[in-house]
Amino acid sequence: MADPVENCPGPRGAWTPVINHRRCDATRACVEVCPYDVLGVQRIGRADWAEIGPIGRLRSRVHGRRTAYAVTPDACQGCGLCVAVCPEHAITLREFPHPV
Repeated sequence: MADPVENCPGPRGAWTPVINHRRCDATRACVEVCPYDVLGVQRIGRADWAEIGPIGRLRSRVHGRRTAYAVTPDACQGCGLCVAVCPEHAITLREFPHPV
């Protein structure tokens, strides 16, 4: 089986992980697997807190009001390892359009 890092659709910054903060339990699985140090777990920001609703806030409180963020999104090469290991299915990858 091929190494997923070798098969990244890259280039750097062509992809970014998008975190669903309503679902993220800050398990750090995504942080540990990312070969490019794109993700980090930190306290949820005010704007994200305001958007997650009452059930999301309850979940967030249980996990110390922490969530994953793309802290260096320009380093993402789209390998998808973070998506594959997230137990909450809280991560998707978004491709940025390439200039013509």
